Amino acid sequence: MAFATKLALGDVNADDCPPLLEPGFEKNLKTIRELTAPLLSTAETGVKLDEEKCTGCGNCVVACPVDVAVEPPTGIGKAARGDVTVFRIDNGVAKIINLEKCRRFPPDRLNCRVCEQYCCTDAIEIW
Repeated sequence: MAFATKLALGDVNADDCPPLLEPGFEKNLKTIRELTAPLLSTAETGVKLDEEKCTGCGNCVVACPVDVAVEPPTGIGKAARGDVTVFRIDNGVAKIINLEKCRRFPPDRLNCRVCEQYCCTDAIEIW
């Protein structure tokens, strides 16, 4: 159970489990690798932004609790400047500019999903 939790958090991967590397467990190892592949393809926060789907509405910028906390004008739709916010709209498309500021980033790893919930085009997905 402890290993499974660490695996889900991204602290370890399937190859870090010695019993899975023993003969006879190849199928289990392969299955776990397939199941955890989406986690490995996203950032440490699990936040994935598809710029092709993004319309640049800015909902993610305005709704992000971190953005509003570190740069209050973003809460009323003013442009985010610098790299103190998580999201910013550049050339009509949302960009993740400072993922380390995200509440989902280690060590806190809060289960915040506000950006995903307010994205009207499903451009933001959290794994």
